[in-house]
Amino acid sequence: MSTNQPPQVSADPSGAPGEGVPDARRRRTILIAVCIALMAVIASVSGLNVAQPDLAVTFDASQSTVLWIINMYTLSLAALLLPLGAIGDRLGRKPMLLTGLTVFGVASAAAGLAPSVEVMLAARLFSGVGAAMIMPITLAVITSTFPAEERGRAIGVWTGVASGGGVLGMFLSAALVDVVSWRWLFVLPVALVMVALAMALRSVPNSRDTSGHAFDTVGALTSVVAVAGLIFVLQEGPERGWTTPATLLSLVVGIVAAIGFVAWELRRRAAALLDVRLFGERALAGGSITLLAVFGVQAGVFVVLFPFFQAVLGWSRLLSTLALMPMAVLMMAASGLAPRLAARIGARATMATGILLAGAGLALMAAVVSVDGGYLSVLPGMLAMGIGMGLSMTPSTEAITSALPQERQGVASALNDVTREFGTALGVALLGALLSSGYRNAIDSRLAGVPEGPADTAREGVANALDTANQAGPHAQTLIRAAQESFVDGWQRAMWAGVAVMAALFLYVLARGPQHPTRTPANEPEPADAATP
Repeated sequence: MSTNQPPQVSADPSGAPGEGVPDARRRRTILIAVCIALMAVIASVSGLNVAQPDLAVTFDASQSTVLWIINMYTLSLAALLLPLGAIGDRLGRKPMLLTGLTVFGVASAAAGLAPSVEVMLAARLFSGVGAAMIMPITLAVITSTFPAEERGRAIGVWTGVASGGGVLGMFLSAALVDVVSWRWLFVLPVALVMVALAMALRSVPNSRDTSGHAFDTVGALTSVVAVAGLIFVLQEGPERGWTTPATLLSLVVGIVAAIGFVAWELRRRAAALLDVRLFGERALAGGSITLLAVFGVQAGVFVVLFPFFQAVLGWSRLLSTLALMPMAVLMMAASGLAPRLAARIGARATMATGILLAGAGLALMAAVVSVDGGYLSVLPGMLAMGIGMGLSMTPSTEAITSALPQERQGVASALNDVTREFGTALGVALLGALLSSGYRNAIDSRLAGVPEGPADTAREGVANALDTANQAGPHAQTLIRAAQESFVDGWQRAMWAGVAVMAALFLYVLARGPQHPTRTPANEPEPADAATP
């Protein structure tokens, strides 16, 4: 039986209890500060994707090395979210936020000035560490600061930045790469960090968990190994091959660590880093599964859209990113609308409506897309997806944060973020693989008469086909058309798979989704059967 006293939460700048809820003006400043910090992190996730050729030339690096420069950030971010979120709960959320902003800002500046690939990799690693300090704390500050009647709207704003900020970051990054240099990509996150630091120092209150439980070191370490192993598989599997020794070893390590984490956390019960028993509740399970699927489908759609804009329509990086802005704007707007809709019809109905719209958008894109139809053949589906995903993300996020007590909001926020990262990696790997296999299966029958060399190159991908078309002589236009049409065939296979995922998710949410999430009071006593071994 546990003999610990109920955990206490302090919420003032010094860490001592008793300040109460900040006034409305200060709450707005807090929300702006944490959203600026979040924007810096989100923009850095996708920003370097537009600069892959430039990185390869600057560092004389292979494609594998360039991917490591990009993925190192995501890997370290995802692996450290849970333990650093829990440490922030204990040491204080404001100190963790300020430390994370400092580490992230210095590492981003180092990446922008990196003279070698080794320095670049180290800078990206530490950028991920800093981001893992920042990201869960931004949401935890909101959930521990805003009163219940305003919390949903604040989470909606946070969700809008988290979902639409990546597209905005890619647009600004593409503009900087086209106009100046890839090194200027890091000016934006450094500038955002400086603004967030100044605002956080003045406005963000401190809050922390003063629970008597010892920190769950074993749980923290096993979570790092599990997340790192599984994310590595999803990132490297398409590049190295799913059956290579490195991929299989990472998969085994990740699965074993995940099983060990769950077993250990069940033993620790309420003293665990993450009480996995809570996944038996509708709110946490429904919110997590929804975010996993929605972010997976969204990431997979982006994998399909960019080559469609660039290789099929012939657009530049900047114009291709700009083409995503209508979807991003609607997603952010719907994220802000979702709390008010949930208050009227319930969280489950709001999530189901969003999932249905997103699935309909995917189906519309799969059915209508064509080479000749161009952008207008995919725009209606993109708009429906943007609205649907915005409506489903905010109540899902609130369901997760509502499932854990207020003193564990760093862990709750980190769980939300880990789910998003897993979903993103899973969607890119699976829908990207479906796109590639669909393309290869479709192009063979369209290469009749094309010389063997260019035909073999064209089978590798649509970009390869366009690059080698000038070697096909009189068959150049045939090769280009074959590649573009085959890409659309692969697109349709990936989109219909996304529709199937959203249909299954829709049925799950109708049956098991959260209705009216109940918040655990900040000072609620822990279950009497909690025991620390």
